[in-house]
Amino acid sequence: MATRVWLTALLLGFLVAASPFTSRVARAESEEDAAAAEVVEGADLGIVGDDTQVSSDGPLSPAPGVETVVVFPKNAGKIVLAGEETELLVGLQNDGESILNVVAVHSTLHLPFDHNMYGQNLTVQNFFNSSVPVSVQATFPYKFVVSKFLQPGAYDLVGYIVYEIDQHPYQNVFYNGTIEVVEAGGLLSVESVFLITLGFALLGLFGLWAYGQVQQLSKKTKKAPKVELGTGTTDANIDEWLEGTSFVQRSKSKKKQT
Repeated sequence: MATRVWLTALLLGFLVAASPFTSRVARAESEEDAAAAEVVEGADLGIVGDDTQVSSDGPLSPAPGVETVVVFPKNAGKIVLAGEETELLVGLQNDGESILNVVAVHSTLHLPFDHNMYGQNLTVQNFFNSSVPVSVQATFPYKFVVSKFLQPGAYDLVGYIVYEIDQHPYQNVFYNGTIEVVEAGGLLSVESVFLITLGFALLGLFGLWAYGQVQQLSKKTKKAPKVELGTGTTDANIDEWLEGTSFVQRSKSKKKQT
């Protein structure tokens, strides 16, 4: 009984540990579904510029009626390989009153416990002739590379899309959330770690269950009484008891006659 309670507690522990990860993946998948439903390809795309700076006289604010979404294609867990290119898609919906022109997309990497501490300024990607008319949706691909020397772990990624309306600059934050940076040579995703750990736990549970069944069978076998049937020992005792009597003599004479 104690073994079963221990096994149940172990399995519940693995499920509780995996619940944040499961909810995060489910939330990411719902975001991807929403983006796929709302965003369509509709704008001319530009080029990548690592040295280009997005400058302004002060912090830029979003324009009224302009909304953004983001999708990490085939990467619901938001796993980023250090030193390798990562792509995401920025969807923009123009529900304002004027045509807007997308200027650039850029992002920054921060330490999760303090956004004032920059981990890395990432690529600025410029767009030319990328106008989005009123009531139109457009998708803009954005590629960035996290430094291979960055310490693996969780970081906060903040992504911006800069655009102009009537030559006035605006900016929307299309993503402000956590990504997982891992080494390119030793990729072991959170999903893989969870599945491997769960597999070993299930194997352990099965082994303990099988061992318990074997022990129960052994106890039942030991409790069953052993009944020995045979006449060898009984006949020998009877012969000794009747030795020297007339019964034994008559039996021997009958054997000689036969």
